[in-house]
Amino acid sequence: MKSYRKELWFNTAQRMAFINITRQVAECLEESGIKEGLALVNAMHITASVFINDDERGLHHDFEEWLEQLAPHARSRWQHNETGEDNADAHLKRQVMGREVVVAVTNGRLDFGPWEQIFYGEFDGRRRKRVLVKIIGE
Repeated sequence: MKSYRKELWFNTAQRMAFINITRQVAECLEESGIKEGLALVNAMHITASVFINDDERGLHHDFEEWLEQLAPHARSRWQHNETGEDNADAHLKRQVMGREVVVAVTNGRLDFGPWEQIFYGEFDGRRRKRVLVKIIGE
């Protein structure tokens, strides 16, 4: 069995952003030479997420609106913010959107369903953060 590891780095200009990273993950798969196996993609920071969904601008806007309703940034009474941080909402948003995805690798390709793409979700941006791509297989 082979193993491949690479870190992807992101630094968004805005506090919340969704970035399609499918192409970068597919490039990692190609670099790995693995034809059959699994690809793990996970956010290596507790205020960011990796998830699979459709690459549609309206949906991404809806995610932003929905997440802000669930965990508003402006809410001052989050206990975590009493530590001097202002990102309690980002931790909660990450919990909802998830830490990682696992995608099957079949015939050297990411084995997706219709419309599926991999996204990096940033909830406390304006600083450098990483995503781990780990691929195992034959």
